Amino acid sequence: MTRKLLTVVPERCTGCLVCELVCSFYHTKEFNPERSRIDILRDEENGINIPVICRQCARPLCQEACPSDAIHRDEETGAMSVDGSKCIGCRLCIAACPFGAPSVDPTTMLTTICDLCRGDPRCVRYCPRDAVLYVRPDRISLVRRQEGVKKMARLAS
Repeated sequence: MTRKLLTVVPERCTGCLVCELVCSFYHTKEFNPERSRIDILRDEENGINIPVICRQCARPLCQEACPSDAIHRDEETGAMSVDGSKCIGCRLCIAACPFGAPSVDPTTMLTTICDLCRGDPRCVRYCPRDAVLYVRPDRISLVRRQEGVKKMARLAS
């Protein structure tokens, strides 16, 4: 089975926060963007919204940095996951991630990271603009090329 990854098309994101809300509800049964495992950052200068997601790295620095072995990869989905019973809240995983994907749940004060909703990412399912996609790794560059062609066509017209 080829594992899928999340990818983002920032040009499609409107900053509606639906992804943050469904993520927090799925994981915590609470509509609270602060408890989401996806964060929408707004680049005011360029007028774009950028969903920050876990890249599910082949060599996850977050896992390497964890002194309590709380971060592991789910064998079925390939997603990184944090074992809350082992997490000591040291934040070393957050410092180690070059993408800023792990975060601290403000209620539990423990690290959270995208677990791909056990293979059915809710952010993808409910995104009204298809800004977040769940695709095979070999399709990511195709999505990027398609979006690049659309952008160039808009600029040319």
